[in-house]
Formats: sequence, C-alpha cells, structure tokens
Amino acid sequence: QVQLVESGGGLVQAGGSLRLSCAASGRTFGSYSMGWFRQAPGKERQFVAGISRSGGTTNYADSVKGRFTISRDNAGNAVYLQMNVLKPEDTAVYYCAARQNWIASISSRMYDYWGQGTQVTVSS
Repeated sequence: QVQLVESGGGLVQAGGSLRLSCAASGRTFGSYSMGWFRQAPGKERQFVAGISRSGGTTNYADSVKGRFTISRDNAGNAVYLQMNVLKPEDTAVYYCAARQNWIASISSRMYDYWGQGTQVTVSS
C-alpha cells in the first residue's frame, strides 16, 4: 500500500509557473507508475501526465504538452509536475495517483491509490 500527499499548489498569474510535488510513503514506490490528474468544478477528472516506474516513459494530455513536465525521484519517493506558461483553464484541483503497473494510464480507473489533491488557481 502507498499513501500520497500532494503539495505546491497555489494562486499564480497567467504565464507563471508552479511545481507540484507528491510525496509517497512505503518502500515499494519504484514499483508503481504515477499519474497526475486534475478536476475543475463541475467537470470530470482528467488525465494530465503520466510516468512509468523507471521514469523512462512519460505521456501528456495534448492540452499541456510543451508546458508541463512530469518527473520522479524513486530514491526520494516523490513525483513532480513542473507547470510552466500556466493558463486560466489550468485552474483545478490536481491529484497524483499510483498504479501497480510498469506504465502509466490515461484512465483514472486504472489507478490504485490517490492523494487528497492540491488546488491550483491561475488568474487572468
């Protein structure tokens, strides 16, 4: 089992940057692929970025490609989401999730563990 705690959210102006962190408990963090999802009010949770167990494979939603970067530190039990050139439409609660599989999935149903989320608000 793994517990996930996100941090790094906040209020930022359009064009700015934020770096989200997700700290994981447990000794088996390296056996999980990881994903970042977001959910805006009144909308479904959507995939943002994913990273494989080793960190060698990443994938992104089209809406964030070229602006967001996912990375992980298996020794430090953490995954990160660097968000640049933020837009008002990026405003949402951001969640990290862990999946017991070598590769991340774009489907939220494929993840086994979730954090509590961190709010990101981008003002225009």
